[in-house]
Amino acid sequence: MRTSFNIPDDLLSEFDETWQAEGLDSRSRGVHEAMQEYIEGHTTLEDIEGDVVVIIAFDYEHNAVIEDIHNEQHQFQDVITATNHIHEGEWCLETLFCGGPASRVRNLTYRLRNFDAVSRVKLMLLAEH
Repeated sequence: MRTSFNIPDDLLSEFDETWQAEGLDSRSRGVHEAMQEYIEGHTTLEDIEGDVVVIIAFDYEHNAVIEDIHNEQHQFQDVITATNHIHEGEWCLETLFCGGPASRVRNLTYRLRNFDAVSRVKLMLLAEH
């Protein structure tokens, strides 16, 4: 489908620099990826039923909450299939690879967002079953 947009010149220029720097083949491919990310970012967990595959990424202040974070993860071993953890000074970045009932993943996400020492929690929905 062909479409047209009114976009300020400076925004279009910045967008073109970005997709070209990332090595994409065309502006259309860049727009396609941007639209997909926009949709994923606005998909609410409340709307998802059945099983899902997701990645949950979050960062937190290590000393303030590490024990509590580990306790939460142990309570959700049924949906967490793998984790990755790196240190950035006093902060940690963690990724959780999850699969299972959307309600369990939803619960885990909300529990992580409930910690004051967690800066942000991002969820990437990869599949719904």
